Formats: sequence, structure tokens, C-alpha cells
Amino acid sequence: MDHVDFVTQQWEKERPDLDVSAMAVIGRVGRLAQAYQQGMQKTWARYDLNGAKFDVLATLRRSGAPYRLSPGDLLRSTMVSSGTMTNRIDRLEAAGLVSRSVNPDDSRSFLIGLTDKGLALIDEVATAHVQTQAELLTGLTQKEQAALNALLSKALQVASDD
Repeated sequence: MDHVDFVTQQWEKERPDLDVSAMAVIGRVGRLAQAYQQGMQKTWARYDLNGAKFDVLATLRRSGAPYRLSPGDLLRSTMVSSGTMTNRIDRLEAAGLVSRSVNPDDSRSFLIGLTDKGLALIDEVATAHVQTQAELLTGLTQKEQAALNALLSKALQVASDD
């Protein structure tokens, strides 16, 4: 019995007229997301990063060579406000991990790109990040992971249709 069972059993006792099965699923998904996030934060912290900085560096890295994007493209990839993105870029630039350059296609705008230092760091962190994620799932077989992934994908599609 886990904490979610405890909560839903209380509801079932106090309000037997309510079907709390959805509460159990959503409660577990939320608690699982928190647990996974904590594990990944420990990995990022080893590299003096947090989730926000990792997100920008990883977005630039997975965009492919030359690892540069416009601030607008970064915004769409990370779904944060422009002020938040500017702050992230400023901090990463101060750390020497990204640089700003004039956009060759539009001199009125600029591109954010990984520096050599940023590229080396995100490659190292990405390796550790993927390893951490695998470790977080070690209690599940490959088949269970595939089933969970399929079910979560379906649930996310249903939730996003609203």
C-alpha cells in the first residue's frame, strides 16, 4: 500500500458515492513525476546546472550542428516566457556555455549557439542524464517500460485533446 492507496481509501470510506480511480492514477503520475524530477536534479546539480539551464543546452544540442537557434525557436521548444528565456540565456552566456551572434539571414536578430565549452558540457551531462533516467526505471522490465510508455503516451494525448 502506498500513499495514494491511503488517500483513496480514506475517500472511499468517507464518500463511497465517489469513484476515485482517476484520482489514484493522477496522484501516482504526479508523485512519480516528482520522484523522477528529484533524481534528475541531482544529476544536473553535479554539473552546476538546473532543469532550466539543462533544457536550453539540450535544446540547442539536439537541434543539430551548428547548434544555434533563434530566441523564438528556443521559446517554442521550451515553452517559457521571453523574459524567462532572456534570463536563462544571460546566465548561460555569463558561464561561457552559449554565445549570441548576429543572424546571417536577418541582421536585426541574433542566434543563440553553444560554445565549445557548452557543447562539451551538454554532451557529458546528456550521457549522465540518460543513465540517471535508466536507473530510475530499473525496477521495471523492458516490457513493462514499453507498456507504461504506451499508456502514458495515450493518456497524454487524451489529456491534451481538451
